[in-house]
Amino acid sequence: MRAIIIGGGIMGLSTAWGLARLGHEVELFEQGPLPNPLASSMDEHRLIRHPYGSQMGYARMIDDAHAAWDLLWSDLGDVLYEPTGTLALTGNGADWAERSAAALSSIGRPMTELSLAELPRRFPLLDTKGLERAFWIDTGGVLLAQDIVAALVRHLGARAGVRLHASTPVRSVDPEQGRVVSQAGAVHDGDVVVVAAGAWAPRLLPALTSRVVPSRQVVLYFDLPAEQRTAWAKGPMIIEKTGDVGLYLVPPVRGRGLKVGDHEFSRAGDPAAGREAEESEMSALLDRCRSLLRGFDRWGIRTLKVCFYSVTDDERFIVEKAGAKGRAMSPCSGHGFKFGALMGLELARTIAEGRDAAAHARWAAGLVGDGPT
Repeated sequence: MRAIIIGGGIMGLSTAWGLARLGHEVELFEQGPLPNPLASSMDEHRLIRHPYGSQMGYARMIDDAHAAWDLLWSDLGDVLYEPTGTLALTGNGADWAERSAAALSSIGRPMTELSLAELPRRFPLLDTKGLERAFWIDTGGVLLAQDIVAALVRHLGARAGVRLHASTPVRSVDPEQGRVVSQAGAVHDGDVVVVAAGAWAPRLLPALTSRVVPSRQVVLYFDLPAEQRTAWAKGPMIIEKTGDVGLYLVPPVRGRGLKVGDHEFSRAGDPAAGREAEESEMSALLDRCRSLLRGFDRWGIRTLKVCFYSVTDDERFIVEKAGAKGRAMSPCSGHGFKFGALMGLELARTIAEGRDAAAHARWAAGLVGDGPT
């Protein structure tokens, strides 16, 4: 089988990896360099964690995701992951952490509730202002995202049967015929075409336009005083929901930066436009950092970084048939990278083995074994 993949981020590369492992020929097209610094995947790190609110389908998937990453580490010859544990905090009437704890308890992954009195003793760099409940689980950690993408590019580039077309924009896709036409006019035919172009996917598959919305997101990297950097390097990831801000914090593992972001979606912006960011865009998040993080007044902003999510209304992934020979692959909504290796492997297996595409779509949407959301 000959597969054509459009998109050189984690989803496209992982699908290419999965198909190549099964012995199939792969051509992958990326509009920019490989890796592409504008891709959603290209950041210092991403998180992987079990807490998922009431979405038990995705919570159940995390163990399989770890197994897929372990297979990738074996192929790459390097483990690009650092365990940290997961601290889930909630306040201001929000209940995401409580729902996560209840869901995980029901599937045998219980979280431990920490008292607010215990919290500053165990995590002295935190303040309890605005918090109501806190939960801890030993699992979870940091995926070294851009290192993973770069390693996959090198791995695939050295593999027989794989052709990587960097800086080769695609003009059009015919998912019925399995045909791709490049911007330069070259025609490429395959047995299957997978569109995994992130925020650009609706431009190639217009049927996605009403379902997948580009969302401009800003994250902050901080310079910390030396003693705080040392302490935070051993600290947990933090997911905090206080109703108005969806804060997440990534500790500075393996010399990477300390990153803070807001999971709330902008649902606006053009991924092809400029990527300049202003501190004013993050005022609510910075205010929350000041009240949550001790010594924050000594932190300095090192970098404001803009990336683009591709967002669905219900934050569930779209991985489904698009025409006789086409597949739409849009597992993002700001929480897709952790499932990258798994999504790629499973789509490769579904394509190669002729599995039920509708069943695969339900699985990718986190609906298998899910509870009410």
